[in-house]
Amino acid sequence: MTTPRSAPARQAAPGSNLLLWVIGAIVSFLVLFWLITLALQLPVWPEAITKNAALFVSGAKTTLYLTLVSGVLGLVLGVLLGLGKMANTSLFVNTRGSVAYWIGSLISAICTFIVWVVRGTPLFVQLLFSYYALPELFPPFGKLLQWADTWPFLELGSAFVAAVFALALNVAAYNAEVVRGGVQGVPRGQVEAARSLGLGSLSTMTTVVLPQALRLALPALVNNIVALLKDSSLAATIAVTEILRIADQVRSSTFQPIPALLVAAAVYLALTTVLTFFTDQMERRLKIASR
Repeated sequence: MTTPRSAPARQAAPGSNLLLWVIGAIVSFLVLFWLITLALQLPVWPEAITKNAALFVSGAKTTLYLTLVSGVLGLVLGVLLGLGKMANTSLFVNTRGSVAYWIGSLISAICTFIVWVVRGTPLFVQLLFSYYALPELFPPFGKLLQWADTWPFLELGSAFVAAVFALALNVAAYNAEVVRGGVQGVPRGQVEAARSLGLGSLSTMTTVVLPQALRLALPALVNNIVALLKDSSLAATIAVTEILRIADQVRSSTFQPIPALLVAAAVYLALTTVLTFFTDQMERRLKIASR
């Protein structure tokens, strides 16, 4: 007599898992900001720190906003740049010497040049160029910065927008190489199988190659996001009121550099710890879902 098999456990839908992950991340950061406020109001800190606890929390929120917005834009732009660098390869072009091949070669040259320039220049210079030089060279961008100063929410303004542009472009250049490596890591047989089923170049890339490539590249992409959070401290040079600028303001007004810089370092450490935890969870979930 055979025993009936137990019903397999139902797996949660990917959409619900992602929603729970987002809700958990939002709640965790809100709790973190509350804990930072309480910790900085403890009597162990000098009066210069306890009186400015709210400012440090505000700077931490700006740092997080800057990282998330720049990270999302940098991921999208990085995928486009990475694929653009391969626009003249057999993944997109079937016949060398055709019109499509020469258009792909032009796109590849432009994307390669952008990645070369961004990766070969310091982020500090890129931030200054974005805030001071680019509005003069490209007036529509200058008008965007002027319009940003009129935004009624978050009190971010033109400096924030210029920092987002520079940080997103910087991380996109590194993401482009990661994505390109991920695409090259997908077995060639996957492309040939998709072509044999009648899929075109674009359908093969979007439905077969790119999902596998992003899964392969996920650890490096996640590492770039965490590095971006720390690199966002350079935005203080163009007057973005993130953590480091708040610490510098407290230092200059109280002449107590050690407590201000210690608090800034501790807040950065707390933010990167929480961000790393949730990015590791996302990476683990995607690996499980791909089995």
